[in-house]
Amino acid sequence: MTDSKILTKVVIALGGNALQSKGSDGTAEAQLEVVKDTCRLLAELSAEGYEMAIVHGNGPQVGRILLSSETAKDVVPPMPLDVCGAMSQGYIGYHVQQSLKHELAKRELDYPVVTIATQTIVDGEDPSFKDPTKPIGPFYAEEEARSLEEERGYAMREDKARGGWRRVVASPKPQKIVEIDAIRQLWNSSIVICAGGGGIPVIEHADGALEGAAAVIDKDFGAELLAENVNADVLLILTEVEKVALDFGTPEQRDLDCLTLAEAARYCKEGQFGKGNMQPKVEACMKFVRSYPGKRAIITSLSKAEEALAGKTGTLFTY
Repeated sequence: MTDSKILTKVVIALGGNALQSKGSDGTAEAQLEVVKDTCRLLAELSAEGYEMAIVHGNGPQVGRILLSSETAKDVVPPMPLDVCGAMSQGYIGYHVQQSLKHELAKRELDYPVVTIATQTIVDGEDPSFKDPTKPIGPFYAEEEARSLEEERGYAMREDKARGGWRRVVASPKPQKIVEIDAIRQLWNSSIVICAGGGGIPVIEHADGALEGAAAVIDKDFGAELLAENVNADVLLILTEVEKVALDFGTPEQRDLDCLTLAEAARYCKEGQFGKGNMQPKVEACMKFVRSYPGKRAIITSLSKAEEALAGKTGTLFTY
């Protein structure tokens, strides 16, 4: 979107709360209502002059798609995990682009909004394939989780912070975005929704052929790679909390306005952030700032995005 008003390129990573409210039934209709609210805030950022690309998570959605497919296996062949990931990109992207286009039009902004089914190359020898940690799908009670382990061979892990058990799958680090040239070409004319769920994980063979992998990439690492590839000024990771905190959820909780790379590394080593919760977001911000010391990486809540970009709140990562 070429305009003299637009100065800042932002890659926005949307957390699960931007797509689905707590306690909702997980239907497409319920998701669309949450997405409409999310897109009102995104449209405000666009109206303020920020160029943006949008990366969304897909953990609950891809898990439900996979569960539906496996449940109906006696009627139709089940879909593999990479195909389920592609399906989630399509329907989440559809909701976001429809809602965001409407909100932009209400502000008399005529920017195209497009979704790209995005493949992301991963290493077939990534250690995560042997040690799955990425939660997908809904929460279960312990008894039901144990049954799924026995009956379907799922790897299940307890999320004590949120009170339930979820299936976990491999989460390899993203290496390369296959469609990056198309994303770059679209940047100056469109708002692009891409690398949904971190991208569809694919393994590149010696002859250049791509093969889908049974994994889900962390969307924060996918967003960070995208931010590097499009030379973004800001990596903005939006989640449920306004700031990163130490001793989260305890009487000693301390919210952080700023984190240096050294401080963030120390707190990660101490286990302050939880490997499946805040830590991937922190590590993604660290990687971006380490690669581009003069640029910004911010973690904040969806409702505080505009204030965080203005430097008024959120946790800012510095070199």
